[in-house]
Amino acid sequence: MSWDIVFGCVAIIAARIGDVSLGTLRTMAVVNGHRGLAWVFGLLEVIIWVFAVSAVIAHIRTVPAYGIAFAVGAATGHSVGISMLNWIPFGDQVVRIFTRHGAALKGQFQASGVVVTEFAGTGRDGPISMLFVQVRRSRTPGVVRSARRADPACFYTIDDIRIADTGAIARPSPTGA
Repeated sequence: MSWDIVFGCVAIIAARIGDVSLGTLRTMAVVNGHRGLAWVFGLLEVIIWVFAVSAVIAHIRTVPAYGIAFAVGAATGHSVGISMLNWIPFGDQVVRIFTRHGAALKGQFQASGVVVTEFAGTGRDGPISMLFVQVRRSRTPGVVRSARRADPACFYTIDDIRIADTGAIARPSPTGA
């Protein structure tokens, strides 16, 4: 195997890591309603993909290693793309925390500037609170760590938020109208 083929394989792997990672970011931008970012990520993704796939197709019969490099780059790109979402967190998430220490945890979150709403309920083993916490994606790990420190037995779920409206909740008028 010549150095040209090795460098070609490395270039194809790097290109595929780039375009698949951009595809992951594009998908998240679409899901979160970031039209401009989705457009930029999609444009770059397809430009890279066209050049990578054309290099493979042009040489696949004489250099089958290019096909393997294409696949290796794609598989690696998925992993890198997911990691990039953790490094470049954009968007909001909601963390729902089910705990028996709702009041204390709510006070702790409010003291640190996190907006939280508490709902009382009854679970399998008795009274429980659900805390509804909306934060930027980058703050989600800190919210989860705080919840686990306050209540190691808490249960939580995390969901992405596509659209959130921070408008005030309408209060009923005193006349009931």
